[in-house]
Order: sequence, then structure tokens, then C-alpha cells
Amino acid sequence: MRLDERKRKILQAIVEDYVATAEPVGSRTVARKYNLGISPATIRNEMADLEEIGFLEQPHTSAGRIPSDFGYRYYVDEIMNKIGISQWEEAAIRRRLQARMDAIELLAHQTTEILSEVTRLASVVMGPIWVKNSFEYIRLLPVDREKVLLLVVTTMGLVEHFLMEAPAGVTAADLDHISRIINRQLKGLRPGDLTRATLDSIYDDLAAYRRVVDNIMDIVFAIMKEDQGRRVYLGGTLNILEQPEFRDVNKLKDILSLLSAEDKMWGLLAAGCEAEGLTIRIGHENKGAGINNCSIITATYQVNGEVVGTLGIIGPTRMEYARVASMVEYVSKVFSEVLSRR
Repeated sequence: MRLDERKRKILQAIVEDYVATAEPVGSRTVARKYNLGISPATIRNEMADLEEIGFLEQPHTSAGRIPSDFGYRYYVDEIMNKIGISQWEEAAIRRRLQARMDAIELLAHQTTEILSEVTRLASVVMGPIWVKNSFEYIRLLPVDREKVLLLVVTTMGLVEHFLMEAPAGVTAADLDHISRIINRQLKGLRPGDLTRATLDSIYDDLAAYRRVVDNIMDIVFAIMKEDQGRRVYLGGTLNILEQPEFRDVNKLKDILSLLSAEDKMWGLLAAGCEAEGLTIRIGHENKGAGINNCSIITATYQVNGEVVGTLGIIGPTRMEYARVASMVEYVSKVFSEVLSRR
């Protein structure tokens, strides 16, 4: 649906005023603050039309209006202009992410911190899809006479730690030898690539260490399952409490319940991988998530040009869509660059 210019300006004024104040907006407020050159009575009639077509709603206790999900959607698609990020903000974000080029877990946590700080909303980073990941190397490190630490590192920097029993008589030199043989066979493999022939070759070369190899390969099989990488990193959860919308205990419980359900959260974020780039889902568009009063803004991130995950924010439908969308897009761009340079 296309709105005429007058209705567009009135809808824009109401969205931006409500986002700024969290108070329903009346016709006199629009006339006084936005200099549209029309009377409060005319604005009131136009607001009634916008309500009739579903773009505005009237809270029970107020004479003013607030945007509906459809009103926000029209604003985002037809009216909103993205707000540029300052050079200072770009430099600060880039510097903080480039300082975390070690384990991807640390990079993801740093990213959630940045997003929550610059948006004052809850932030999320979906761990890379394992099926698009591949092995880089393993290391076996002696802890004591009875324990060995197994590290499994992927090409994206995921690091898995496992404590194993150390068979009697196995030395540090033996562990290095085992690591070298397995790395030669596993390097570059993705989930689903591990064949019977590869396994036979590993066991033939390491026949003297079968017990250790059994333990290692059990772990390798476990982490090569497609759902093993379903991790979600959260930040800024306490920011939710600052939003007046969540003074309603039921609304607060809904969003906290979603954020604490990692599998559900991962599925919601993974759906964003289907549409490369920025995705803005408003209110009831978040089907099945149980957060009809929230919006989710996500952007895909890539490794060497391949989409492997999403990151973004969750907050009330009343949010600064232009600024938040710009921030999410820029952070995903830098996140992708850092991952691709690893």
C-alpha cells in the first residue's frame, strides 16, 4: 500500500516521537513539534485514517496513538533512511574486534558487548554453522600422569576442550606423534567428509595407540555432528530491564524465556541465514518465537565469502530502527573481515 505524502509525514512523526518518548502521540504534539503546516484537526483526521488501515493503534488509557507492527513495517520499508556511523565509532568497533582474533568464542563475546553498548538492547551472535566449518588441527597436551587435554581447533577458530584419560606409558612425544598423524588425515575435513578409508588409515598408522585413538575419534565424531555447533552468545540482557515495555511482567518473561532457550534462539537466528544481508523482523513477524512485542534485527556474517551465521539485536518494537540497523550491518561486516583473516 502506498500512502500519500501527508500520511507518510504524519506516520513518520508518530513513529519517531514514540520511539524517543515511549509515550502515545496526539495530534497536537505532531502539529507543535513537526511543523507539517496543517492543523491539529486535519492531523487528527489523518491519524484516524491511519488507524483504520492498521498502521496506528490506540492504547486503552490514552487519547494518543502508537505505531502498530504494520506501521513500523511501512516506516522501515518506505520511509526510514539509515543513519551513518561516525568515523570515530567505526574505528572504535574495528579496533575492539581486531583485538580479539584468537578464539572465536572470545570474538563472539566481544561482539555482543559492542552491540549491546551501542544499541542499549540485548545482543546475540549465532555460532558458525558447523556443517560449513572444517577441522584445522588437534593438539594433545599432558596434564598429569592420568589426564590428557585434547584441543580441537577449526578453520573458523572454534576451540573445543576435552579432558581424557591418559593410558599408562604414553609420553609427550607419543602425543605429538598421534596429533601429527590425525592432523594429516583430518585437516580441511567438514562434517560428513569423514570416510571409512580415512578412519582405516588413521588406525593403521596408530595401531600401537588404539585406546587413545578410540577416545579421540569418539570426540571427533561427536563434534562433527551438524548440531554440535549450535551456540548462541548473548550480551546486554540487563538492557531489557531499561525498556518501559518490559515493566509488564508477562512481556519480560516472554523475552527472557526466549533468550534462555539456546536451541530456540539458534533456530530463530539460523532462519536469517536464508536471506543474505540485513533482516528486520517486527513483532508478529517473529512466528513461533513467543515475542510478539519485540523486533529482531540481524545481519549475516561470512567467512571467505560464504555465509556461516548471523548476529544482531533483540528489543521492543519501539526502537531506533535506522541507527540500530546501521550498527548491526557495520558490526557484521567487520566481524566477517576478522573471521576471514584468521
